[in-house]
Amino acid sequence: MAIKIYKSTRGARKKASIVDRTDLYRGEPMKSKLMKKTATSGRGSAGKITTRHRGGGVKRNVRLIDFGQEKAGIPGTVEHIEFDPNRSAYVARIVYADGDRRYVLAWTGAAEGSKMISDVKAPEKEGNRMQLQNITPGLSVFNVELKAGRGGSLFRSAGSYGIVMDIQDQYAQIKMASGEVRLISKQSYATIGSVSNPDWRLQKIGSAGRNRRLGKRPNVRGKVMNPVDHPHGGGEGAQSIGLKYPKTKWGKHANGVRTRKPQKYSNQFILERRKNKKKK
Repeated sequence: MAIKIYKSTRGARKKASIVDRTDLYRGEPMKSKLMKKTATSGRGSAGKITTRHRGGGVKRNVRLIDFGQEKAGIPGTVEHIEFDPNRSAYVARIVYADGDRRYVLAWTGAAEGSKMISDVKAPEKEGNRMQLQNITPGLSVFNVELKAGRGGSLFRSAGSYGIVMDIQDQYAQIKMASGEVRLISKQSYATIGSVSNPDWRLQKIGSAGRNRRLGKRPNVRGKVMNPVDHPHGGGEGAQSIGLKYPKTKWGKHANGVRTRKPQKYSNQFILERRKNKKKK
């Protein structure tokens, strides 16, 4: 879908854009697949802020998405493509041959009337779901199970996908968007294609108020704080941070520092580390 650019009728509209959603279903979502969402405003179980810059926003209901798609061998038809306020991708309302209706992640090219099926082995068509061992290397996949039987957990945001590089022994080699090549059990299920709404990354928020409705609170730069509040603070006028490297508010290294544990159990499944971006 195309990007819709708003007219600059006021300050909040200048440079603001949104993905055109005129082709989406405008009716009500399925009530049986809705669940109340409780806002935490970035606070943990102790009531203290664990994630900053969160709070407020418009109330939403969670759509219960079938990430596992356990209805094996039963063909389904796309009844509607719907907008989900909780994720960047669209969701497809599937009506199965037995009459059951469920939400699944919509794939690029999905439309009302599109057919799909989930099985151990199925035709290699966009929207069909099958085990990785039956997918031809070179194809794009999304909603991939990291562990077999636990439902899809990889490549679920708008426009994302992985590439099946090879199938060897008990594992399939999947290439991530970062360039990392990871080993995943060939018994795991994956959906052919890529996630819908790839233009989502091109839209521009345009105003602070729009971010607040999304539940995002202001992010103040450490450079404009006082020295007591941030290591970057202090100085007269526009000053540099005055440090050899940037720091977090709590004095730790920031920007480009690896946070992954050196001896993590899943290191054995990483065949090739991600590529670091080259500086221009």
